[in-house]
Amino acid sequence: MSHEPKHAPSLVPRAQRPDVVIRPMTAADLEQVIAIEQEAFSLPWSADHFIDELHSPHSFPLAAVGGDGSVVGFICPFLILDEGHILDVVVGSPHRGGGIGRLLVVTALCMLRERGAVRVSLEVRISNAAAITLYRQLGFVEAGRRKRYYENGEDALLMDIAFSSEVLHAV
Repeated sequence: MSHEPKHAPSLVPRAQRPDVVIRPMTAADLEQVIAIEQEAFSLPWSADHFIDELHSPHSFPLAAVGGDGSVVGFICPFLILDEGHILDVVVGSPHRGGGIGRLLVVTALCMLRERGAVRVSLEVRISNAAAITLYRQLGFVEAGRRKRYYENGEDALLMDIAFSSEVLHAV
């Protein structure tokens, strides 16, 4: 039984990228995914970490694939009971700023909600202004801070979104 008002906004992404398809990540994507991860982070996830996500019953990693068939970004969400979490989201540097990150996050939020999530959380570097702006636009709110969370001592901003209220108004 849904407790949401009938006028709740649609979770269908309005901003589409006809040249990008979001689909389940596969083992065949791992070489490209790892290259994007290594470019983005000083302490990137290992291949084993991604393999664990691919095989976890709680995770459903997604890949953003460009028109030429190459992976241009990815997201790793998981769901336990009714709580979702976004573990990792990266868009390759040549493709940033074009809406692929938004499309990945919105797609993951839609899938988490469809699978029964009532809230979704994530951590983001306090210096990542672009990501924080995107998350706020999608309805995430600040929920706290993890001091010295990252390898360089930077804090993580905790953000979450609850689906019981009208959210995703800017999708």
